[in-house]
Amino acid sequence: MKKINLLILDDKEENIISLEALLADIDNINIISTTDPNEALKLCWKNDISIALVDVQMPEINGFEFVSLLKGNPKTSHIIAIMVTAISKEDKYLIKGLQSGAVDYLYKPLNPEITIAKVNAFIKQVLIQEEIFQKNTELEQSKLALIEANKEAEHARKSKEIFLANMSHEIRTPINGIMGIINMLKSSSLNAEQLDWVKRLSNASNSLLMIINDILDISKIDSGMMKIEYENFNLRDLVEDTANIFRMKAANKKLNFEVHLAEDLPKIVHFDSLRLQQILTNFISNSLKFTHEGKIDIKVDILSKNGDSNKIKFAVTDTGIGIKPESVDKIFREFEQGDDRITKKFGGTGLGLAIVKRLANLLKGEVDAQSNYGEGSTFSFIVEMKEVLEGSLAKKEEILQYTQVEKLNKLKVLIAEDNDLNSFMLAHMLRTWDCEVTIVKNGRLALDAIDKDNFEIILMDTHMPVLSGFEAITEIRNSMDPLLRKIPIITISASVMEHEQKAAFEVGADDVIGKPFNPIELYNKIVKAVSMSKK
Repeated sequence: MKKINLLILDDKEENIISLEALLADIDNINIISTTDPNEALKLCWKNDISIALVDVQMPEINGFEFVSLLKGNPKTSHIIAIMVTAISKEDKYLIKGLQSGAVDYLYKPLNPEITIAKVNAFIKQVLIQEEIFQKNTELEQSKLALIEANKEAEHARKSKEIFLANMSHEIRTPINGIMGIINMLKSSSLNAEQLDWVKRLSNASNSLLMIINDILDISKIDSGMMKIEYENFNLRDLVEDTANIFRMKAANKKLNFEVHLAEDLPKIVHFDSLRLQQILTNFISNSLKFTHEGKIDIKVDILSKNGDSNKIKFAVTDTGIGIKPESVDKIFREFEQGDDRITKKFGGTGLGLAIVKRLANLLKGEVDAQSNYGEGSTFSFIVEMKEVLEGSLAKKEEILQYTQVEKLNKLKVLIAEDNDLNSFMLAHMLRTWDCEVTIVKNGRLALDAIDKDNFEIILMDTHMPVLSGFEAITEIRNSMDPLLRKIPIITISASVMEHEQKAAFEVGADDVIGKPFNPIELYNKIVKAVSMSKK
């Protein structure tokens, strides 16, 4: 244990010798003594003195003045001062000592037991104070470390968000072109074999898009940006429609693929249909990947009812390879699969079921996996859903091909897009709608184009060289020409980050559409923006 420095100040050497002898048997102290108050002050400044026994009556500087000097200096103000005196025990002297900063008195002739007891008590006090100081120092260091860790975590989060935004843009842009060309091919004259090729290409591009969306969904959920949007929808239709997406793939693998819906299942429910479909899609896709023979069953049952609230269980059971008992818990963790050998053989990011787990938590439901290794697995999702009246369900809009919509009567459109495949695909669709199209590769060229010609709408990519879409929109909205300021602008962005879409509206865009986009959605946004500009 660390020794405590104790100072004895007395102008008489014999008193010092007497006190040193009295305190000699006390553990954990190192006695420093002097007869000179000025020397004592220097010792206090240079040494880590914790306790000082100070004689009251001394020439030049008395004990009261000495203690006042100690307490007046920040470097020595912590020292515990005990007055040692042979003068009267009157209250006025006691008060004077306490006012100078002393904490106690020892009266001559010294009582050995009292003296030792008091010094021991103050030694304990010093040790406790030092321990408190050490703990406070450690707490402060922990606080600073925590603040620094939070800064690093925030920096890492922002870096991750920027990376994901850039990755999303760089990958979604070519995917948008690919999926656009696929839509063009679907609307062209193809023989049966060519149509099969296009469908396979479409499935591949959708799979790639699903992987990107999985990565972004994990990021959104972790950052608290994932939104749950409730709506009324037909539950039976959603389950059947989701299953139909996979029927062809199941048939190609010669699997028996069936859907079993409980008879008392509510027809219309109020829930997040997109997230429910995402959960079912992950379950079915997972079963299809690991099942080579046998069957896949989708089963939806009512577990309990309470008024209009229904506790519903969605289960997907397969006869696939199954999961080892020790690996079941791992499969709901991100970037994890039940067995590393599975990843090598079957591929996959290990994100699908991790997203399902997080979505289930957001939806206040629970997921579970039961498996017999080598025989198959059952993945289930249990959640409360509210049943609603059928009359509250919005009617489904008829799904049209982009070639089936009304023409736009020579609408003059400017496309600002630096990706050749995307601009080619956009121009083809617009010309199919009877639009007159001009294409430029950056925001600066877009500004030059609107100075030379009159356009009725601009489709503006957000990320372009020389001048970005945001910068170009800002200049257009700040133009001196009132006609230019009113040109409808739709930004086409490969970013799915909400803040970037919000930024587009803030700089003056009339609407935003993300890549890859549905051609019909783009058509509707163009019609809306142009009609609003004419009011």
